[in-house]
Amino acid sequence: MRAVRYALVGYGKVAHIHATAIKEATESTLVAVWGRDRAKAEAFAKEWDIRPYTDLALMVKEERVDAIIITTPHPLHKEHAIAALEAGAHVLVEKPMALTVADCTAMIECAKRVGKKLSVVSQRRWIPACQRIKEAIETGKLGTPMIGQVTMLGWRDEAYYNSDPWRGKWDLEGGGVLINQAPHQLDLLHWFLGPVAEVYAQWENVNHPYIEVEDTAVATIRFKSGAIASILVSNSQKPGIYAKVHIHGSSAYSAGVQTDGGAMFVAGMSTVLEPPLNDLWTIEGEQEMLKIWEQEDTDFFNSIDPVVYFFSRQIESFSAAILNDTAVPSPGEDGRETVKLIEGMYRSQREGTPIRY
Repeated sequence: MRAVRYALVGYGKVAHIHATAIKEATESTLVAVWGRDRAKAEAFAKEWDIRPYTDLALMVKEERVDAIIITTPHPLHKEHAIAALEAGAHVLVEKPMALTVADCTAMIECAKRVGKKLSVVSQRRWIPACQRIKEAIETGKLGTPMIGQVTMLGWRDEAYYNSDPWRGKWDLEGGGVLINQAPHQLDLLHWFLGPVAEVYAQWENVNHPYIEVEDTAVATIRFKSGAIASILVSNSQKPGIYAKVHIHGSSAYSAGVQTDGGAMFVAGMSTVLEPPLNDLWTIEGEQEMLKIWEQEDTDFFNSIDPVVYFFSRQIESFSAAILNDTAVPSPGEDGRETVKLIEGMYRSQREGTPIRY
């Protein structure tokens, strides 16, 4: 069976994770890397035994690239995604999809115009504990999901912000904890509750005087379904405590997941310390499943590379969608919903008002 031929745009820390994930994914092969710095592209290519390029369109043509994964800093995602799409490749773009809703829309419209698939990296959707919540919602066990909670209490030190020149700066990173650390949990929130209608937020820099951007944010959200949610995300708790997403339904039952525990994962700088687990499950007749799932998920976690495994599952799903011409998981429209939350929170404090979509 033919394998999807992948190239990477970008050669930073997360690009190495994707390179490993592609090698482990079925029906997928890594053939090339693009970057503006030829020496860095050549070094990355040598490590992974692929071809380096500084001309994206030429790379797609010469290497017969089917799909490109965008791993560059997020302020560049729109530029690089559109260039890849127009060169003739399908695109899987790292989170967050872009800096603004308008940028996301431009990417979606470009993909439709050129007839290519566009998806956003949301690998935590493949975590068994997250899939159980999605299944409970889709089968009606929660009734109508009406209340959501995101709590992410993490930590980033000065060495982290010094690890790349663009980190912690408004003009180069576009924000702090909201734009960089929170997107995965925000993605799960709207995956469970649907499209965003209104955002009201406040944010602050609590204990990182050496950065320009926020390290903490709180918000209330209303979704088009009528559901409401609260968000608290922060990089100000040493060494990082946990990240949780909880959903409460009209049936009066609740389900939740702790996606991250202990010190928070940093690509290229740390590993995943604790297994993601369902930490809340009150559905009638299933309450005792928490103990069973905890053991199953812990055993599974200990049997895989938890950094790479879920990236591989998303890449496999993307490859299958390309080969079978089916809908992609986590499409660009979903990535735009996450950016609605992020953009809305930044705008809400600056404008002093709820932001409605």
